[in-house]
Amino acid sequence: MKFKNWIVLAAVTILAAAVLCPAPVPAQTKPIEMTYSMHFVASHQMAVFGRKWADEVEKRTNGRIKITLFPGGSLIPSPQAYDGVIKGIADIAMSFQGFTRGRFPLTEVIDLPLAWKSGMSATKIVNELYEKFQPKEYNDVKVMYLHAHGPGLFHTRSKPVNKLEDMKGLKIRTSGTLAPIAAALGAAPVALPMGETYDAIARGVADGTVAPYESMEQWKLGEVCKYTIECFSTAYSAAGFVAMNKSKWAALPPDVQKIIEELNREWIPVTGKVWDDIDKSGREYTIKRGNKIIVLAKDEEARWAKAVQPLMAEYVNQAQKKGVPGDEAMKFIRERMKQF
Repeated sequence: MKFKNWIVLAAVTILAAAVLCPAPVPAQTKPIEMTYSMHFVASHQMAVFGRKWADEVEKRTNGRIKITLFPGGSLIPSPQAYDGVIKGIADIAMSFQGFTRGRFPLTEVIDLPLAWKSGMSATKIVNELYEKFQPKEYNDVKVMYLHAHGPGLFHTRSKPVNKLEDMKGLKIRTSGTLAPIAAALGAAPVALPMGETYDAIARGVADGTVAPYESMEQWKLGEVCKYTIECFSTAYSAAGFVAMNKSKWAALPPDVQKIIEELNREWIPVTGKVWDDIDKSGREYTIKRGNKIIVLAKDEEARWAKAVQPLMAEYVNQAQKKGVPGDEAMKFIRERMKQF
């Protein structure tokens, strides 16, 4: 009996030890590698901060995540970046919604000439818009964060523009959602990717472009554009995204997901500040090159603002046809802009 009791006691002890001290989970032996397709060229500050975000992910996860950056659309051309993430061609991508007009019916409200004042306000508001309305247009990806640049203005190669009539017939480089703005002001939109804009203006294929001040320095357009029309009443922004493949996100350990989501929240104001900093630097850059900034008279600026007003009504009309609350989105944005 004593021997049997000893056997039973030993078995119970071993079982208890197994329950209380389970076998250790094997440690991650090698990092999870990810690819990051970036719209911006490597020297652009947005690419620099994209790299910093990736480095911070690696640092905060103690090297468990390793992200390889592909700048300048070298992995996926920017207009195809969103679909490229869905298909897994890239694990992460940064690009702009406006490249695929109609694909992001709610977010396109950001791209309207709503008299944007700064990249910080546009970046914060586009993220607030996303949180409030949770648009289905992002259902195929995991959004890291959204962003939007500072005031988009018109820049011309050699012709000074002092009144609305001076815009008539000018070939202005645009893309996606920007074409209607140029057309509303009498210009002829020329669809070109930003990477081809410098050569197009230098060769006279385009007479100018519409872009924020950052483009004067970051894309070197200050070398080919001699005039900037500083009309903030028609200033647009352009919503951008950083998104991850949904399956790739789902496969990440929960603690890694938490780390990345915390970093994403931090990166919203960081990105907004970068946009404002490079706008300021771009403006200084073009002035130092001897280029001229044209400030329209108040009554003339009012004419420009009136010329683009139909675009607002058209957006709301098209959004409603798609079952999207465009009027609510625009009202929300205008209210939030008052806070800035």
